[in-house]
Amino acid sequence: MTAPGSARLQPIPRDEWGDEARAALRAAYSEETAARLSSTGPDAIPMPNALATLMHHPALAGPFLTYNNVLLQTPALDHRLRELMVLRVGWRTRSRYEWLQHVRLAQRVGITPDEIAAIADDPRLHAWTPIEADMLAATDQLIDRYWIDDDTWARLAKQLDEKQLIELVFVVGTYTALAMAFNSFGLQSDPELQQLAIASPPEIEE
Repeated sequence: MTAPGSARLQPIPRDEWGDEARAALRAAYSEETAARLSSTGPDAIPMPNALATLMHHPALAGPFLTYNNVLLQTPALDHRLRELMVLRVGWRTRSRYEWLQHVRLAQRVGITPDEIAAIADDPRLHAWTPIEADMLAATDQLIDRYWIDDDTWARLAKQLDEKQLIELVFVVGTYTALAMAFNSFGLQSDPELQQLAIASPPEIEE
């Protein structure tokens, strides 16, 4: 196992990106956002380690970022519901990077510190709304057994439309895959995430 604090793949600095990396950003983001992400000037957007590491494979990064932007920017599911599921995935997969990134995002959509703590403990003990409880149960079932059981699916189908049901499964699958990547790459937390006063998942053991 890679020792805590070390990376197997180093993020590629922006000034070392080639044309293919910049093309990947243009495919996934608006012209202005792509320019600011590529920039090394004063208008540059802070570069997440995840994005800079994906630039080892820009041909994959571009389509993936385009796809992931659907889940983040134009989702069928409510933002709060998505973030509850992603937090649970981040904790269950022991992905410190994913967990801290989405703790920050969760606070922007009204998820409270007590709710974040409940996600990391036992969500069944918290007073969620019915749809939140069912989506968190579905998240655990997908991680543990790779499918949503009949009772949970039946309840979800009464509360969500077909597009939302499909997206639910893709959210859990996508962020589980990202957690696998982040853990395997030894991805290090971005500086601003290291300051978050929140419990983190335990380190993965061999």
